[in-house]
Amino acid sequence: MPKYDVVIIGSGLGGLLCGNILSKEGMNVCILEKQNQFGGNLQTFKRDGKTFDTGIHYVGGLGKGQNLHQYLKYVGIIDDLKIQQLDQNAFDKINFEGKTYSYAQGFDNFIDTLATDFPNEREALKEYVKKIKEICNEFPLFNIRPNLGLDNEEMYFEESVGSFLQSITKNKTLQNVLAGNNMLYAGDPFKTPVALHALITYSLIEGAYRFENGSQQFADLLIETIQNNGGTLMNNSEVQELKVTDRKIESAVLSNGKIIEADNFISAIHPSVTLDMTDTKLLRKSYRSRINDLEETISVFTVYISLKPDSFPYLNHNYYHFNEDNVWSIPNYNLEKWPQEYLFFTLPKANSTKYAETATVITYMKYDEVKQWENSQVGNRGKDYEEFKRQKAEILIDQVEKQYPGFKASINNYYTSSPLTMKNYTGTKNGSMYGIVHDSNDALRTRISPKTKIPNLLLSGQNVNIHGVLGVTIGSVLTCTELLGMEYLLEKIKNA
Repeated sequence: MPKYDVVIIGSGLGGLLCGNILSKEGMNVCILEKQNQFGGNLQTFKRDGKTFDTGIHYVGGLGKGQNLHQYLKYVGIIDDLKIQQLDQNAFDKINFEGKTYSYAQGFDNFIDTLATDFPNEREALKEYVKKIKEICNEFPLFNIRPNLGLDNEEMYFEESVGSFLQSITKNKTLQNVLAGNNMLYAGDPFKTPVALHALITYSLIEGAYRFENGSQQFADLLIETIQNNGGTLMNNSEVQELKVTDRKIESAVLSNGKIIEADNFISAIHPSVTLDMTDTKLLRKSYRSRINDLEETISVFTVYISLKPDSFPYLNHNYYHFNEDNVWSIPNYNLEKWPQEYLFFTLPKANSTKYAETATVITYMKYDEVKQWENSQVGNRGKDYEEFKRQKAEILIDQVEKQYPGFKASINNYYTSSPLTMKNYTGTKNGSMYGIVHDSNDALRTRISPKTKIPNLLLSGQNVNIHGVLGVTIGSVLTCTELLGMEYLLEKIKNA
């Protein structure tokens, strides 16, 4: 086997982006993926001949001149991505206390649209937009500029989103509405840093998009460019050990016995899984304990629905529904009231936006609810597990029917995934949605640096920086700057 410049563990978005950037800059890259299929949460699957996304449902910042558009322009895939912009006057709809509110694209439009429902809160809405712009301006890589240590991004990881919203308005309903899509970051008003809320919200207000025919195209384009750059991708290649000699990693030992040597290693999988692969005193016990003890974000239960032809209209927006008198379900999670909220969206059939071909319903679920089946063989967990999922799916479908009468009659088939599915799929401890919880009460401890005490081991993926397509993209760039230089790489991206 040849010796590579860089070996990357994991082919999710973080791994593929690091592979793309480094191979583009002339490095000999090898990506190792334990599963058969590359792509991580970018993967799609097919049922009834229809495509379903697994983890990426919509994304912001893809408009010309916007940050994600520029990053993907640099990596060379933006012109080939097939995307569809969501409704400019309502990309997200928030149903709270029996009334539906709309998030509009464009900051002035966002203010004007919500001000129709909150006419006495226009000044508060202006202040909200002003503040999230100020917050986002403090994040250098969000603005494609080098991090020279002159910004105040840390302070926004130390302020909770709940306290931020209370500072904007005393109107409880508006506070809830402004946090209505907090499922995008598994929001907890007492823990979630306002940074996550601001960065995600800003990006979507700038421009919200779906991937046409699913997000697998994103992974496929990255794979193609890596291969064109001379990079290597190996599936069914699970890393069992990172062998350390002379104070650095010498090789990755695979489960099939193969040894892959490299000068540098990037792990784009969960940090605690990475630590399990290394047996070295270079990583202190305190560091290992900190990583292994970090809280994970909650998991989800999802129903993937195949619809009868021309039976249900395509909705060019996402619909967030809440059954409680607040939108913060995580700190108030109650199994007896399940589901307390759900996200519902549809995808159109090819070459038409009149009717939906598929629909998806997602709600929170704790891993403990399925833990009894965790040691069962995948695909053979028994009748009790299948009945559990069936009952949960029917409850969710009934919830949607209440808001969209006739929806049940349009269903052809449905399929489900649980926290166990998420665990097997993402490699996280308990099938968490977004990996490690960022906690504003302990910001330093819950932020993961791409650098480790092993000089040639770097980290990437959703646990470095923040999660989501834009967050992982920025985190991947941050990781690559450790090998390429911050100012050099940011200048190339900016001028792509």
